[in-house]
Amino acid sequence: MAKSTARKNSLYPGISPELSALMRTGWADTEQRDLRPAEQAPHAARRRAALSALFPGERLVIPSGKLKTRSNDCAYPFRPYSAYVHMTGDQARDCALVLEPREGGEGHDAYVYRLPRDSRDGDEFWTGMTAELWMGRRRSLAESELLLGLPCRDIREAPARLAASGAPTRIVRGHDAALEEAVTSDEERDAELEAALSGLRLVKDDWEIGELRKAVDSTVRGFTDVVRELAVAIDTSERWIEGTFHRRARLEGNDVGYGSICAAGEHATIMHWERNDGPVRPGELLLLDAGVETHTLYTADVTRTLPISGTFTPLQRKIYDAVYEAQEAGIAAVKPGAAYRDFHDAAQRYLAHKLVEWGLLDGDPERVFELALQRRFTMAGTGHMLGLDVHDCAQARTEEYVGGVLEEGMVLTVEPGLYFQPDDLTVPEEYRGIGVRIEDDLLVTAEGNENLSAGLPRRADAVEAWMRDLTGDRGQGSQH
Repeated sequence: MAKSTARKNSLYPGISPELSALMRTGWADTEQRDLRPAEQAPHAARRRAALSALFPGERLVIPSGKLKTRSNDCAYPFRPYSAYVHMTGDQARDCALVLEPREGGEGHDAYVYRLPRDSRDGDEFWTGMTAELWMGRRRSLAESELLLGLPCRDIREAPARLAASGAPTRIVRGHDAALEEAVTSDEERDAELEAALSGLRLVKDDWEIGELRKAVDSTVRGFTDVVRELAVAIDTSERWIEGTFHRRARLEGNDVGYGSICAAGEHATIMHWERNDGPVRPGELLLLDAGVETHTLYTADVTRTLPISGTFTPLQRKIYDAVYEAQEAGIAAVKPGAAYRDFHDAAQRYLAHKLVEWGLLDGDPERVFELALQRRFTMAGTGHMLGLDVHDCAQARTEEYVGGVLEEGMVLTVEPGLYFQPDDLTVPEEYRGIGVRIEDDLLVTAEGNENLSAGLPRRADAVEAWMRDLTGDRGQGSQH
């Protein structure tokens, strides 16, 4: 019997020579020879050229990443490292982009190392850990070259090739231990490569902006789905809301761009509530923070706070209106040449003044803002960059990001909020358990900004009217 690669307690203890011989014959030629370059290929080529110019004479290694174990022999769904996607347009696992410096230091030659198709001359294609008959057909190296516009090599050769070369090397760490072991590099210099890759995503090109528009448009439809099904959520739980939005994300995109926050009632005061297992009760608020990730892995990030019964109470509206006005102040500050921090400061300053006006904080409002005392109730920063990651460009140099200025083509969120914890004895009891956030995705334009998520209403009266239109002005409750 041939050596078995089966599980310890497999029902088949081995592979007979006769079965092995049977499995190796009778397969059609499925090679795709008429593929054309992917839409993203020319954009990725320009990005690689920009990266090459930053590191003359150095070899750069950017892995795509590997499967991560969920439990036992089950893995999480694979999602590649964003910088690898940005530089190649590829989404496969167990890959790496390698930029090899040309002699004389004039630019780089780029290669993608990938796992080729399994040979039908052995048993690996139907028994191995990456077996195509289990995991699905992979692209051949020749097919990948056509799609990516790059020469492709076998990833299994990469460690030896990298180890044999004496070129000074930088690698993005944390994604492929075998490749890291094969090269001699320095953590600090490697971190500089990661920062550069992140910084190159700060300004989006026209193709990326188009993808973000798709993500936002699908997200708007997902929010609409949720409102239409709120009555069912009241009969079930926050999980119905999560599932409703996820259905839209999977139908029109790759997935959700991050764990959806479907926070009803006092859960809305928890910034990253993702358990989504609580009740949905009439008279309370629903804070829905969710985004569709496109098939090319660009994500939206939108939040609306909705009255579950369809109408805000007077106190809910007072808090909501303050957050809306703070967001308006933040959005007005988004324009080319403005300091990145300006939108955050404008929104936080407004909320600091409101909290003093309501008697929830004492002292001069400007002093409250300077000391950031409003953070007891506003918690987080007012936004972040958006793109391939929901918190995009996170490793970019500080002077280019939060210490920099806004440029045309940047995309960011503006998302102020007020969160009154259910156990906060410093606020009147009626405030406790109320959380409100409003978040939109802003494109910096030559004239100022464009709200990509303007398809969802923001003003309190517009939100109520939108919900009435979608639900037929019926009362929410046990109707299903």
